Amino acid sequence: MGKEKEMQMKALWWKLVILGGVTLMLLFVLLRIGWLVDERQNRQRAAEAGVAAAQAGPQVLLGPMVQRSCTEEWESVSGTGKDLTKTPERRDFVLSAVPTELKVDGALNQEQRERGLFKVNGYAGEVTLQAQWASLGALTPVAEHKGEVSCEDPRVMFAVSDARGLRAVNVKRGAQALQVRPGTRHDSYAHGFHASLPDQAVDQPLTLSFAINLVGMTDFGIVPAASVTQVKLRSNWPHPSFGGRFLPMSKTISERGFEAQWQVTELATTAPRDLLAGFSLPGVERDPDAGRAYAPNPVPGREQASGIVADTLAFSMIDPVNPYVMSDRAIKYGLMFIVLTFVSVGLLELLSRRRVHPVQYLLVGLAMTLFFLLLLSLSEHLSFALSYALAAGAAIGLLTFYGAAMLGTALRGLGFGALVAVLYGALFILLNLEKASLVVGASLLFAVLAAVMTLTRRIDWYALNGRTAERPEEEPIGSW
Repeated sequence: MGKEKEMQMKALWWKLVILGGVTLMLLFVLLRIGWLVDERQNRQRAAEAGVAAAQAGPQVLLGPMVQRSCTEEWESVSGTGKDLTKTPERRDFVLSAVPTELKVDGALNQEQRERGLFKVNGYAGEVTLQAQWASLGALTPVAEHKGEVSCEDPRVMFAVSDARGLRAVNVKRGAQALQVRPGTRHDSYAHGFHASLPDQAVDQPLTLSFAINLVGMTDFGIVPAASVTQVKLRSNWPHPSFGGRFLPMSKTISERGFEAQWQVTELATTAPRDLLAGFSLPGVERDPDAGRAYAPNPVPGREQASGIVADTLAFSMIDPVNPYVMSDRAIKYGLMFIVLTFVSVGLLELLSRRRVHPVQYLLVGLAMTLFFLLLLSLSEHLSFALSYALAAGAAIGLLTFYGAAMLGTALRGLGFGALVAVLYGALFILLNLEKASLVVGASLLFAVLAAVMTLTRRIDWYALNGRTAERPEEEPIGSW
């Protein structure tokens, strides 16, 4: 009899070793599915890059700024008497002035684009700007060499990240419509437009209004390049991620979209100085969970200043239920849920006194693992919630059916299926409560441990080794 107990004990230890190997095998399967998620994410980014290359990418608006190109001509004298020579000299320079006050109002609604299976969030709408210069005294030229100075008419320039996104532009000085020309005529900003300001006196204030019909992709930003900048943006996208260096002063977010307002003064930003220094156009800092931010467009054939304009007011159209991000989060919990499932099977095996073969553990684990592959594949075609319900329903149905045969009765199979359903429900809550995922996960593990301890509190673990507890027979501690 003792030999039989010893053989049973060896079989139990071998079973535990085999289950450890099965768990490692399933971990490798999870890693392979995780690599597949990464590959699909890379293809999503490639689709975004393809859409950006074919139409227009993320947009950052910079300006307006009034400029004036001037030339100073003089003669430099050298030598004396017969050796006296006069050499004509010339100096070209550009004077610039940023607005005293800039008001921006924009409505940018979602305009989704597709490339194959992949969907890319874009936007389209109109951005209006009201810019005021209290004085254009900064455009008054100074002769450094006491020569003759001549200047062109002042002009206003406006820079964008991707000029292909400019569908229409209207610029007015009061009631007068100005002729808009492509390019900024600025060495640091090749993408944008400019308009001449004929008969503009530099000792008079200036007010300009802009109406820009714009399209872009995912990310949008504005550089607060004025003494006082006020921005109001609206969109029907209900999941904005606000970025840049300044968060909105106020915002309203609902299922119908969002509205946000910013106000920034030159006391808080270096953007006006950066613009006057010709610093490069910045990119938009995107939510780190959604991928890298897009770099500013290079200016071919031009040498830019070494710096980049530091400050933007920005938002990104981030999808909170991106199927690849959500699938990646789910897989991170995969091993924990497989182990919890094995614990549930082992507990039912122990309580029902019905032996479960390691191959059956393997099949149960594979069913749990393939749930993540089903979730990934379905979420590329359906909403994430529906994909999760279908994948979880398939896994629960299969495990309930198999559990009835594995554990001997339909009632035990239903109980096993109910345990699996609770696990999938908890996983869905973890995925949707990202900020509270740690506390929910810790609470779940504590609840599982409490349930295991409660159900096994009367088991004599020494009896599994062919021994008995050394204490005399008495009512177990904590018995109810």
